[in-house]
Amino acid sequence: MKRFWLVLLSLGLIAAFSTTVFAADIKFSGEYYAAGMYLDKTTLNKNDVAFQSRNLSTAFYYQRLRVRTDFTVANGLTLVTRLDAMERAWGASRSPVGTGLAYDSAGTVAENENIAFDWVYIDYQSPIGTFDVGYMNDGATGTIFGNSYLPKGRIKYSHSFGPATLNLAYTKDRELSSTANLPGVTADTDNDKYGIEGVYNWKSGKAGLNVNYYNYASQRPVTAMQYKKTYFLFTPYAIAKIGPVALQAEFNYLTGNQKYEAPSINEVKLESISGWIDATADFGMFYAGGSFAYMSGDDPGTNDKIEGNLISGGFDWNPCLIMSSYHDRGQWAGFLTGYDGTMDPGAGMGNAWFFQGRAGVKPVDKLDIMASVSYANADKKNDPRYLYNDYGWEIDLIATYKITNNLSYMLGAGYFFTGKFYKGYSDANDLNNDYLVVNKLTLTF
Repeated sequence: MKRFWLVLLSLGLIAAFSTTVFAADIKFSGEYYAAGMYLDKTTLNKNDVAFQSRNLSTAFYYQRLRVRTDFTVANGLTLVTRLDAMERAWGASRSPVGTGLAYDSAGTVAENENIAFDWVYIDYQSPIGTFDVGYMNDGATGTIFGNSYLPKGRIKYSHSFGPATLNLAYTKDRELSSTANLPGVTADTDNDKYGIEGVYNWKSGKAGLNVNYYNYASQRPVTAMQYKKTYFLFTPYAIAKIGPVALQAEFNYLTGNQKYEAPSINEVKLESISGWIDATADFGMFYAGGSFAYMSGDDPGTNDKIEGNLISGGFDWNPCLIMSSYHDRGQWAGFLTGYDGTMDPGAGMGNAWFFQGRAGVKPVDKLDIMASVSYANADKKNDPRYLYNDYGWEIDLIATYKITNNLSYMLGAGYFFTGKFYKGYSDANDLNNDYLVVNKLTLTF
């Protein structure tokens, strides 16, 4: 009899737990890539003794698994999660444990080398609009230009009125209030952002205006020059297709001030702009296009104003394989250094005029071959001792083959003709040109 009741109880428990699980509709999506990279030089300095140990090539394989899981628990109510796992170079030593977050993650570099959750948020599609609450991506507006996707704690609201959509958002960028885990001795030192966006959609495109207000006070207690930044960022943009031509344009205008705690230090005006125009014409087997971008630099002669290093092209806009490219070269191979502090960070091109022409061919449906020529130079000499503004030229050739609907292979090569900007203070400093070869197998599901 005991066995009978034990079996019956077990079946009851299984049925109860199964009912709970089956009540949710679970959907998985994501991406896995495995890639290999060869970078001919890890520094642009040719004869600098201090850098000889790094004046070498590097070659390695790397990978990442990204999985999104949607738990639909009721009609219009979904819990959304996303994780990154095994984001590491094959066979390389693990990164040391720390508390600093990886740039584009809610986890540390060490956690991403194992597993780190980036998103957990509720998506509720109510009768009066859609509410999203939790950790989700922040940092994207309009076109890909200027975007730097980062997981942040956010509250979002969205509602459509015919072809128009209204978006509201609050973002907690940094929290320095006293908590049980991190006791503090200061107040009013957080970084908060408030946003409102209007978007109008039509059949062949959309246009919008996004306005963000930033109240950034995290530097008040932690720096010798204690200050608080408050500013607005206005971003109008448009995406449209006119016949065979796909157009994108975005403009960013930042205005505000940097106010110091010490009354003896004058307030500094913040004012910066950036913009991008991109066009691609599709002629069937062939296509051609180009991009122009501008990101203002800081003029060292205006001590009462900061015009540069406030907004950039963003980490997600990667028009080249080498120059200011984050998602492969910058993230995995690191900075490219020049003399006297000059550097291509491999992320978020700033203080620049950028020009690119490109053309491509699709000889068969599954194969896309694209070549581009790019040039960039500095808008301002952030250090007046720098002799030149020229960042350099780059030629890229990229081929992508679609093996199946979910599996693709990319092979790319880029050659960078290093500009004289990287000579720093002296014309006698010799420079290396550089080249990179990358291949990547990508599975989407």
